[in-house]
Amino acid sequence: MIRSRLIAAAAMSASVLLASSALAADTSPLRVGVITFLSGPAAGPFGVPAKNASDVLVEALNKGGMVPGYEQKGFGGRPVELVYVDEAGGPTKAVTEFRNLVNRQNVDMVIGVISSGDCLALAPVAEEMKKLTVLFDCATNRIFEEGSYKYVFRTTTMATQENVAAARYVAETHPDLKRYSGINPNYAWGQDAWSDFTEAMKQIKPDAKIVTNVTPRLLSGQYNTEISALLTSNSQILQNSLWGGDLEAFILQAAPRGLLRKSPNVMITGETVLERFGGQLADGTIIGARGPNGPFAPDTELNRWFAKTYRDQFKMSPVYASYHMATAFLGAKAAYEKAMKARKGTPSQDDIISAFEHLKFESVAGTVDMSLGKGHQAVQAVPYGTVKIVDGKATLVNVKFYAPELISPPDGMKSTDWIRSGFKR
Repeated sequence: MIRSRLIAAAAMSASVLLASSALAADTSPLRVGVITFLSGPAAGPFGVPAKNASDVLVEALNKGGMVPGYEQKGFGGRPVELVYVDEAGGPTKAVTEFRNLVNRQNVDMVIGVISSGDCLALAPVAEEMKKLTVLFDCATNRIFEEGSYKYVFRTTTMATQENVAAARYVAETHPDLKRYSGINPNYAWGQDAWSDFTEAMKQIKPDAKIVTNVTPRLLSGQYNTEISALLTSNSQILQNSLWGGDLEAFILQAAPRGLLRKSPNVMITGETVLERFGGQLADGTIIGARGPNGPFAPDTELNRWFAKTYRDQFKMSPVYASYHMATAFLGAKAAYEKAMKARKGTPSQDDIISAFEHLKFESVAGTVDMSLGKGHQAVQAVPYGTVKIVDGKATLVNVKFYAPELISPPDGMKSTDWIRSGFKR
């Protein structure tokens, strides 16, 4: 009997040790590769503010107890190590940098990139290399409409949502619109933006006619020819999907020639210029922030913490690229810790992927719902507002938010087909 009890006790001790081992959290560093513009014209308005956001957020996460709603240290107790690479150089270079992060830097996951062209190049490579990758900013809807991915997620809105919302805003605020034109960079994002905007306008404002669309090359920086063409178009509205340094250069060249006053621009990515170039804008300019970011972000404890912490450290407000980066990190952290809870220990990459699919999580931009792209593409409301210059500064009035069901195709349906159907669900 004594021998039997000793055997039973030993067995119980072994099971307790095994359970404790399973529950023990891995405290080794989690290496995250981050791809963003660190040089070139996209760095100042987009890439560096995004990097600043990851620096601020990861520092706070690694300390623990600082980020509202995300108080656990690091990712499930694991400190986060950041490995940055420069996105500048085009898709081929971006792919090379991604491969180096995986093969040489041995990162556990990758968070990037800004350019839609780079996104289209990286997504299949991430799938080939079986590495969890979170696209934090690029907007082309083609990622999940033309491909199906296990390892790739995008935690921000896409071109369709942003441009359908813009079309709805224009139709509501300019009911007498008859003529409109566009300026869109000649690559994936610009092409998608113009297509989605014009297809939506055909449904919402069928009497409004397209006059012209000028398509400068990406990172051109010189727009005199395009500005001349738009001035002579006599359009009532200009849809404008330029971004970063290109948008800033366009504003500096178009404002003195009167184009911004003559034809109010619908700046799909315009939020990034408000603080530095807002005084150059004209009353009536329509501004978007690619989701509820920046001045459109919700008044939550999490957002108040993020905006204040960022301003205190960098002496300027975070732009939407900063919000997108923070959202990607919080989504990855939420998925990691959900998987950890389910596993009752350190999750595998497959565990994290399963937890990420169809995840709802709180971000600095409010609730994010990973409900498109078979659970890999985020959905949020998209806002727009109109510029009113007050004491030389740009303020936003007449702000409207467009709910996801008004701007997003049903899962599995291509955006163009959904728009042309009359937005049927």
